[in-house]
Amino acid sequence: QVVLAESGGGLVQPGGSLTLSCVEFGHLFDYNTVGWYRQVPGHPREVVARIRSGGTIEYGDFVQGRFTVTRNNANNTVILQMNSLKPEDTAVYYCSSATENWPFRTYWGQGTQVTVSP
Repeated sequence: QVVLAESGGGLVQPGGSLTLSCVEFGHLFDYNTVGWYRQVPGHPREVVARIRSGGTIEYGDFVQGRFTVTRNNANNTVILQMNSLKPEDTAVYYCSSATENWPFRTYWGQGTQVTVSP
């Protein structure tokens, strides 16, 4: 059983910064790809940033150097630092933890709202 607990969402002005944190309760963190997705109503969930167990990082094309994702295997956390936020970054952000081997499974947090508005 894996449970993901997110924190750090909220309201921020355009150009501002937010930090999202996610703690995984379980025993799979070291072996999983962990990261963040986001979703707006009427659109599919999309990758924001994710890190494989070996350290390879992938960012969504829209990030363009504004966000940084890090993981800490010692305390089962994954952090998303978001800078230069834009109104189009407004979405619900979800933490994820996905197994890299069979049986393939993705675990999700409950989601945290990020709103970028003047």
